[in-house]
Amino acid sequence: PPPPPPPAPRAEYVTVQVFYATNRKPVAEFAAAEPGERFGAGVSKALTYGKAEVSIPKSHVAGELESPKWYLLEFSEDPARHVVLQDVSRLPVKPFFADLVRQTQGGSAFVFVHGYNVSFADAARRTAQLAFDLQFDGAPVFYSWPSQAALSGYFSDEKAIAASVPLIEHFLADMADRSGARNLYVIGHSMGTRGVTQALKNLVAKRPELRGRFRGIILAAPDIDAKVFREQLAPALRQAGQRVTLYSSSEDLALKASKQVNGGPRAGDSGDGILLLPGIDTVDVSGVDESILAHSYFMESRKVMQDIRQMLRGNLPAAKRSPLQPVQLRRGVFWKILPP
Repeated sequence: PPPPPPPAPRAEYVTVQVFYATNRKPVAEFAAAEPGERFGAGVSKALTYGKAEVSIPKSHVAGELESPKWYLLEFSEDPARHVVLQDVSRLPVKPFFADLVRQTQGGSAFVFVHGYNVSFADAARRTAQLAFDLQFDGAPVFYSWPSQAALSGYFSDEKAIAASVPLIEHFLADMADRSGARNLYVIGHSMGTRGVTQALKNLVAKRPELRGRFRGIILAAPDIDAKVFREQLAPALRQAGQRVTLYSSSEDLALKASKQVNGGPRAGDSGDGILLLPGIDTVDVSGVDESILAHSYFMESRKVMQDIRQMLRGNLPAAKRSPLQPVQLRRGVFWKILPP
């Protein structure tokens, strides 16, 4: 008899499916474009919904968003070594939420809203990496607003996130009403927290029945004026979420630059006096991020990821999460993740 066929080669990566909504304008030749080029920085007045597929290499290191490195002579993406956006598809709103309900099965979903200088492709890749590293048992979703994805685009991005608030609000209301997820989390990073917080503030004012609908609200390195956050946003966030967590750092150079540009301390910069507010768990992560800017720690630090994982899995308050140590001040308590 002929010899048996050789075993199929083992895949060198796994594929993570993520859902998205965006007010970026899709390109005209959507299907013909490369997946990462199907949405640019053009602004749409309407939301586009859909799904994306992202490959994670088996060699993936938690916290890394592996990309080609020129100094390793890597000039193209390789799914065996890099986190790669493989496909982006669009869906009408009803099929989108039908698919989302099937994936959540009544359980959990998170919505991630990215910060400044982020492309659609990198938002998709980062969402998949987060879901994979957090071992998230539910539906990962991201909202991509039309960031210029350029270091020089800070002021354009400020205008874009402000203009996106009504659509972010609409999408979060849809997620609350139609996702089927009992445990619904919202994660905002950097400038994206401006859209998240203002949208939630508007939402709980217009729809009081949604107060407490969000199981957790996570604000990482929020690029928001500290006084505005304390006086105008924090009360609404406590109404919207069952648990609100703010991650801050005294070493965040991006927020220090934002302070100079905007003329006031930022909510995520603990170097200007850490924000301690009733009903909000403030976690100081100074020292855990060894990158140059120390701004993306919630996606790159294993200790921060471990803390978020405990929060999502067990719905645990800060007092019961193992990486955290309490620090008592006269005006209240905050939590500290000790550096490695």
